[in-house]
Amino acid sequence: MLTEKDKDFIIYWEKEKERRSTFFARLTDGLPVAALFAVPVLLFITTVYLFFPEWYTKISNRLPGSVSTIVIALIICILFFSYFRMQYKWEMNEQLYRELKQKASKTKHQ
Repeated sequence: MLTEKDKDFIIYWEKEKERRSTFFARLTDGLPVAALFAVPVLLFITTVYLFFPEWYTKISNRLPGSVSTIVIALIICILFFSYFRMQYKWEMNEQLYRELKQKASKTKHQ
């Protein structure tokens, strides 16, 4: 027998399943959490670049232009993390949905 929470999830997932199955939806839904991982790094890089530009070049023996490479790499990481995090959540929700539907059909036939 399904609980009320299980029934609510089945109704919710039937509505959201199609919308969340597209690439763009997964990418945009995952961006806020992915950005939370990159914001501290971006803030640190910005602070060092604006307030201590000589420090970065003295310590790392790199050109100041390599900061843009780091920012581009972070953006790629954000996009990667946001898509695959939501892909994982979609698959987990889909698996739970199928298990609940199977459970509901078993209790219906008994």
